[in-house]
Amino acid sequence: MSALLERLRGGLIVSVQAEAESVLNTPEAIVLLARCAIQNGAVGVRVEGEARISAVRAALPGAVVIGLLKYAHEGFEPYITSTRAEIAAVAHAGAQIVAFDATSRPRADRSSVAGLTAEARARGVLAMADCSGAEDAALAIRSRADIVATTLAGYTPATRGRGLPALDLAASIAARHPFAVCEGGVATPEQLRAAFEAGASAVVVGTEITNIDLIVRRFAAAAPRSKG
Repeated sequence: MSALLERLRGGLIVSVQAEAESVLNTPEAIVLLARCAIQNGAVGVRVEGEARISAVRAALPGAVVIGLLKYAHEGFEPYITSTRAEIAAVAHAGAQIVAFDATSRPRADRSSVAGLTAEARARGVLAMADCSGAEDAALAIRSRADIVATTLAGYTPATRGRGLPALDLAASIAARHPFAVCEGGVATPEQLRAAFEAGASAVVVGTEITNIDLIVRRFAAAAPRSKG
């Protein structure tokens, strides 16, 4: 599995996801976006949903796929692959790496970060810990996560409003773990370079590349017609 990480080291990972109501939120469209990302230099893709993960794996058997599920459990805040069953489902769908919520917040099945990491290992996949801050990262490192990422920085109640990308967090993780990923708020090539300079092993970019709905809305809102 270390060879898999070396395929990602120093490269761009594209988060290939679409808004829930988007016409692009189908397995077929996600496959096209993933193929486009890989053909243009991405070293891997991050894909949500069992059907979409399976479709990308079938269409791009040689690509590195980081998979996740987004599911809101009533009464619990974590929603990114937050239970053992969801870890198993992502692995079964064909992802080689499973991204999961690595915050200390309670989960619907009472799983711990260490438990979710162990579940990933038992399923033969790598564990990518999506963290919001230094305490999460420390917990993920103690739990022996294969990848520790800044994904949730700015997206939890405790970290909302902080500046992104979280270069300071990426640097802190890189000082303590062999594979740190900077994800969240990377909007320009300059910010991507800054993330690598901070010590990131790989960088994930999503919205600025694949959220075509949002990109079109931004431009449309700036057009004179939108003012009427």
